[in-house]
This record gives sequence, structure tokens and C-alpha cells, in this order.
Amino acid sequence: MEVNWATLLPAVDASLNALATLLLLVGLRQIKKGRREAHRRTMLITFVVSAIFLTCYLVHHAMHGSKTFGGVGLIKPVYYSILISHVFLAVFVAVLVPVTVWKGLKADKAEKLGQPSIWAKHRKIAKVTFPLWLYVSVTGVVIYFLAYHWPSS
Repeated sequence: MEVNWATLLPAVDASLNALATLLLLVGLRQIKKGRREAHRRTMLITFVVSAIFLTCYLVHHAMHGSKTFGGVGLIKPVYYSILISHVFLAVFVAVLVPVTVWKGLKADKAEKLGQPSIWAKHRKIAKVTFPLWLYVSVTGVVIYFLAYHWPSS
């Protein structure tokens, strides 16, 4: 029995979202403890994980389209509420994350060159980006389980 590799992508996507969630929480802990270099590395890895997720997601949807949710009853409006907020916020995350990473790298470079600190700009946007990125990552896993593992009608 041959398995089309693209049919495995939803599970891969959920795994990448779960990994991004874990890495986001690790990165937050690192910066709270003042471990700036560890935070930088972790957040760059998180950025790469999220970029791989986005690539897999787009490939899967280009090849197979969207999955129809089969749940009935109260779970249906709950699912669609989560899905709509997830998709809406994911658009912002797709823009905010690269900008936040860029500002962090720019601040890091300026500091190494002995220039005035611009960390405040990175922190300001990160305080908006982080909770949105975390929400999108967590809800991505929830949506996967509801869409692919919730009992159908």
C-alpha cells in the first residue's frame, strides 16, 4: 500500500506547531532570565520551524485543499470560532514575526558595534508578536486534532 506523502503533512504541521509552541515558551523563559544569546538562538530556531510549517501547510493545501470539519452540535461553532481567529491572526503573525526577528537582529548588531541600544523597539513589537504567535501555534494544534481526529457526524 503506497501512501501519498502529502497526506502526512497535516500531522507534520501539527507537530511543527507544537514544537514552535514549546520553543516560544523556552525563548520567553530565557529572556526573562536574562539569557539573551540563548533567547536569540531559540527564537531563530522557532522562526525556522514556523517557516517550515508554513511551507508544508501551503504545499498540503495546494495539493489537497481544506478539510471539512465533520463535528456536529456545540463543537461546530467552537471549531469555527477557533479556526476564524486562528486564520485572521496568522496573517498578522506572518508579517509581525519576520519584522520582530529583524529588529532583534538589528539591535544585536548595533550593540556589537557599540551603537546606541535599540532593544526597546524590538521589545515593543515582541510584546505584540509573542502572544499572537503563541496563540496561532497552539490553536494550529487544536484545529488539527479537531479536524482530523474529532468524531464525525
